[in-house]
This record gives sequence, C-alpha cells and structure tokens, in this order.
Amino acid sequence: MKKIIILLTIMGIAKAGMAQDGYGTFRSKVKLGFTVSPLVSILKPQESGVNRTAAKAGLNFGLMADFNLNEKGTYALSSGFQVLLAGSKLKYDAGKGLNDYKANPAEYNMKLTYIEVPVALKLKSNTEQEGVDFWGEFGTYFDFPVSGRANVVSMGNTYDRVNILPEMNRINVGMLLGAGIEYPLGNNLKGMAGITYQNGFVDVTRNAKWNDGRVNMNSFALRLGVFF
Repeated sequence: MKKIIILLTIMGIAKAGMAQDGYGTFRSKVKLGFTVSPLVSILKPQESGVNRTAAKAGLNFGLMADFNLNEKGTYALSSGFQVLLAGSKLKYDAGKGLNDYKANPAEYNMKLTYIEVPVALKLKSNTEQEGVDFWGEFGTYFDFPVSGRANVVSMGNTYDRVNILPEMNRINVGMLLGAGIEYPLGNNLKGMAGITYQNGFVDVTRNAKWNDGRVNMNSFALRLGVFF
C-alpha cells in the first residue's frame, strides 16, 4: 500500500506540473509512462566459499519518464520510480553466512525487493517519423532495499522467510545499458520494448554480517512499457 501511495503522489505532482506549465508544452518536454518488465537476476559472489546455485526470475514495474533535451526528442534523460523484485540462490560453506546458520554449510534462497531510480542518457532515432523509432541508453541506477527474505536450508532443516533486510547494504548502484524500439499505438500512445542489462557495483550483503566478501547483483530484463 505504501508503494502505491508513493507512486500516486508522484503522478499527482506530474499532473500539477502539467496544469501549471500548459499541457502541450509539458508534453513536448516530458513523456510519462508505465513499465512492467520481466527479468532474471543473478547474485554473483566474488570470493571462494560462496557459490551461486540458481538465478531467479523477477519483475520490475512502476513509473518511467523521459525528459527531452532537444526539440526533436532525439536526446533525453531517462528516469523513473520503480519496484524491483529480485534475488538468487547462494550456497555458503561452513564458517560463512549469517551467525545463526554458519556452523554448517547452508543454502540461502534470497527474495529481495528494492525501490529503484534509474538515471540514463537515452538516444533515439527521428521521432518526427510515424513509424518505429530505435533507442539506446547508458547510465546508472540507485536501488534502495525495502524487503529482504531468505529460505535457509542447513543440515536437512529448513528456516522459512528469515528477515535479512538488516544484513543488506542500504543502497546498490551500478551500470545500466539498454536498447530497443518505440512504436505508435494510436491516440498519442507509444509502446516501448527492449532489453536492458544492469551490473551492480556494490556488495548486496554486508560483509561484516555474512563474511562473504563481495556479492554483486546483475540482471537481464525484457523491458516493456507504454508512454502516454
């Protein structure tokens, strides 16, 4: 419910801006839309003693916005406010992992939820044409964890929905690459489809709590959306 309220607040602010600046002027500068993007996330350990046993299917959804930097809209600052559902399965050797389970080898099935704010430079083909436009983007993103759960299996015992949020780093930052197309749907609507890759730079798990070195999170997404 809190996430929905935040998204509605942002939409309200955007609508107020449209009313103050004039709808036509605002629309020529900013494109707003929604995205629902299925993805595969991968937690990638960098040191021995921790191994990935499986990736995880996830989802990225929420508000997206393109802020045009020229009149034709061929250059834009792409951003948004989205919810990211991600995770992976990691197997820890004895002596690594959380204190309650580190006496023996254990497998952690991690389910992570982030609030994500991407910031990228987006280059597009000539938007004056009525056909398909191509786009590519390069930038970064900021992920803020709001939930972290893990199902832990150790020595035949299973511990469900262990809260690992306090043991996660409070921000994740990385590189964002993407490419795709935009196509007209009629009535000023534009569909968007593409592929994005995110490469995390920050340790997802706090090393002081897990003793696992650095664990980065990468993802591949089929990005789908509609601009209004």
